[in-house]
Amino acid sequence: MKELNTTQFKTAAFLTLILGVSIFVLNYFIGTNNFFLLLNTNLGIAADYFFHYYTYLGDGVFWVPVVLLVYFFKRKYLILVIAAIVFSTVFTHIFKNWLMHGEPRPTKAITDLSLIHIVKGVKLHSVDSFPSGHSATVFCFYLLACLFFNKKWIVPVGLILALLVGYSRIYLAQHFPRDVAGGMIVAVISIIFSIETQQWWASRNATQTKKV
Repeated sequence: MKELNTTQFKTAAFLTLILGVSIFVLNYFIGTNNFFLLLNTNLGIAADYFFHYYTYLGDGVFWVPVVLLVYFFKRKYLILVIAAIVFSTVFTHIFKNWLMHGEPRPTKAITDLSLIHIVKGVKLHSVDSFPSGHSATVFCFYLLACLFFNKKWIVPVGLILALLVGYSRIYLAQHFPRDVAGGMIVAVISIIFSIETQQWWASRNATQTKKV
């Protein structure tokens, strides 16, 4: 694991957790619906177009190029990335389909739709709100980037880029702020578990090599 920048990861994970917890705290004091409406304000046509497309960076399909890049350039850490996909997917679906199944999204929870800024062309979902899968995915990307690349600018710049995807879920009326916070925390836990899995895999292979 010496090639992974664990120090940089710890900083990014700490910032992600602090922001996630802060969002939960604000959600508690402001109220779920009020906090959403505060952030869902109309920022204009340019913002509508930007967030409409930028939100796709948190789509699960982007795991494909990530896996391919790791396979060709950092193959020894392929287990780390596969584990991240598995853990983040499992944790997200446990909440969405079991613990908080049927949890209403903004357009279902808020009866007066005139209060909500809705971007034209966006297909709105109504249930299974917590946590935000897009937020979990993009923050996994962010934390993995902090592990793989020894560049100090990745921590602040990557955090901003990931937060914008999280915010896009609120702006597009797909999720509450608490859902985004949940996705952030899911990402941190998923990558921690993935690092442990990678270490176990590396240790297992080392043991087998010695036996041979």
